[in-house]
Amino acid sequence: MKNRIVKFLGGESGAVTVDWVVLTAAVVGLAGLAFTSIQTATGGLGSSTGASLTGTEVGE
Repeated sequence: MKNRIVKFLGGESGAVTVDWVVLTAAVVGLAGLAFTSIQTATGGLGSSTGASLTGTEVGE
């Protein structure tokens, strides 16, 4: 039983999985940050464009 525990604790088969989970979490976090930043910038641009178009009169 002790040998199995020592072998389990010494194994590194799960280390690669942990690395991928951490890497994936970092990529998802950065993507969310980029999305939020872009959404904020385009929201302001859309509001400005809408206000400008609302004040414009189209003649016949």
